[in-house]
Amino acid sequence: MKGFRGFQDSETFTRIPDTFFRELLGTIKDAAELKVVLHAMWIIEHMDSPMRALTDQDLFQASLGLTPEELHAALAQAIDHGIMLRAGGGSGVRYFMNTPRGRADAAAVVQGHRSAEPRSSTPLERPTVFKLYEENIGPLTPLIADALKDAEDSYPEDWIHDAIELAVQNNKRSWSYCQAILKRWKEEGRGKKQNRRDDQAARQRDVEEKIRRFIRG
Repeated sequence: MKGFRGFQDSETFTRIPDTFFRELLGTIKDAAELKVVLHAMWIIEHMDSPMRALTDQDLFQASLGLTPEELHAALAQAIDHGIMLRAGGGSGVRYFMNTPRGRADAAAVVQGHRSAEPRSSTPLERPTVFKLYEENIGPLTPLIADALKDAEDSYPEDWIHDAIELAVQNNKRSWSYCQAILKRWKEEGRGKKQNRRDDQAARQRDVEEKIRRFIRG
């Protein structure tokens, strides 16, 4: 077995509520339950779907080193402990984390307001802003990593990617420059003000050209 080479600054992160460490670690006695809960948190955190829920298949396909019987027992414990929720029936059974969003989604399934159709729940594999920053701007320091995390919470991901690309194009390779771009886009409306400026400049050039042609006679 290859040795673990350590965590990297450029990888994605999974958020875990502080309550998990303050209260649940003492409640979870079984390693299988801990595996299931952490795996569920990981998938749901990175899920790109209006309804973030797991299916039995999602859990069975996981490389957790558990038999189906052990997995079901661990899942039942997580539900009994109130860490996870179960909604739906038959092939439409879905499992949710017991978060505000998870509770709302589970209630919507129970009330028939939301379909329990299977959805893609594979964590997205795409370049992270951390990797993009390192490849285009410079080394990733802890302060920059925190700033990038805050930016991910404040701006659409494609804005961050485009801001970094624009910084490279303008040879302004700094995060402060990227932040200024993002702030301007948020305050002014991305593209709208620049389009108006371009239109005004084009009209001005047209007027100036007409004046030059009139003077030339």
